[in-house]
Amino acid sequence: MTMIFGIPVQAFLGQLLIGLINGSFYALLSLGLAVIFGLLRVINFAHGAQYMLGAFVAFLLLQYFAVSYWLALILAPIIVGLLGAAIERTMLSRLYKLDPLYGLLFTFGLALTIEGTFRYLYGAAGQPYSVPAALAGGTNLGFMFLPNYRGWVVVISLVACIGTWLLIEKTKLGSYLRAATENPVLVQAFGVNVPMLLTLTYALGAALAAFAGVLAAPIYQVSPLMGTNLIIVVFAVVVVGGMGSIMGAIITGYMLGIAEGLTKVFYPEASNIVIFVIMAIVLLIRPAGLFGRDV
Repeated sequence: MTMIFGIPVQAFLGQLLIGLINGSFYALLSLGLAVIFGLLRVINFAHGAQYMLGAFVAFLLLQYFAVSYWLALILAPIIVGLLGAAIERTMLSRLYKLDPLYGLLFTFGLALTIEGTFRYLYGAAGQPYSVPAALAGGTNLGFMFLPNYRGWVVVISLVACIGTWLLIEKTKLGSYLRAATENPVLVQAFGVNVPMLLTLTYALGAALAAFAGVLAAPIYQVSPLMGTNLIIVVFAVVVVGGMGSIMGAIITGYMLGIAEGLTKVFYPEASNIVIFVIMAIVLLIRPAGLFGRDV
């Protein structure tokens, strides 16, 4: 039997795959957080609830309207993004001129309200959501058996992350978004609707969280608590990558997911804390994070 560092190769590569899958969700969610914080300077504690909402919207669309997974993958982010836009326009926008703590407390209370409502309606137990037929089964790679759906999650998450980075860094809309956060008065003077740009930014972050929720639904059960269990880890990923760094969120998400997966091979007892240990070490050496800018 082939060994890697004294570990059977199948076990090593299996945990590497699990780490890559977890890293895909970490990257997508931390990307949404980084977009909102980087452009709006809001620490969005409701991000985990928006991730959960994405999964529940897909589940409810299937239950009541027989909407397929593929259509839900498009509709759920749009629905949650529109809800996020309404929240930003009617409530969150009123807090921009106040201390950032008010935005944090508001989004934290919003998360508790959303999760509490779904827990009251559906209970704490998870709801099943089937893998689409086109992605059922798996592929024998010789050294391991790769479930098709998990391979799809890794690929589509990477595409979504790179697409978002290109949108913000390489397009005219992205340049407007970045300029509006640096000097909103000047951008407004050029005839750009800055409040609309800020609303679109929050909607984009919420839509990314919902997209991750739909991807997660067939792997994990759809539960009101699914966001709560993940959001603390995602905040640690954002801190390590650098608050507001788009590329930092993507790279660090995958990197820490793989680190967590490999820790389960070599030292399983530490797998639940390895990301927080890495966060502590990074903050001691570079407080702004790996890709953050020093103030």
